[in-house]
Amino acid sequence: MRDEYSLESVKEIFTKFLVDKKHRKTPERYAILERVYTHDGHFSAELLYKAMQSDYRVSLATIYNTLELLLECKLVVKHQFGDQIAQYEKTFGTVKHNHLVCTSCGKIKEFSDKKIRTLIQNKRFAQFDVSYYSLYLYGTCKKCKIESEKNKNK
Repeated sequence: MRDEYSLESVKEIFTKFLVDKKHRKTPERYAILERVYTHDGHFSAELLYKAMQSDYRVSLATIYNTLELLLECKLVVKHQFGDQIAQYEKTFGTVKHNHLVCTSCGKIKEFSDKKIRTLIQNKRFAQFDVSYYSLYLYGTCKKCKIESEKNKNK
């Protein structure tokens, strides 16, 4: 689920954030940002760490610290799908979407629904301004449902 953006525009947003917050502009932070924005889908800090080891050595602590900065400047979002480890996802270059989470195998599938999006965006709450939303639906995927049915019939 992609939207159009440029890596340079994302770097500009990050640079402005770092300058405004008086954080250092390190090559490691930019390498992590670039890896995040060339990755499709969800990722964990550990997955990002392993992926970076082949061409850019950074510590796991640097990964976590940089992800916190990217969260703060809203260039990534953090998901906690059930009891799984935290997953991250870039915010630019993705269409607003929701998640189906299989409680059996942990697989996550993204879906976008214009009707749901419109309903939520048009909903007004007394004394509350919505800045963003996230929708997770938990259940059983087709593969796990079929496997469960097979096991019941044995």
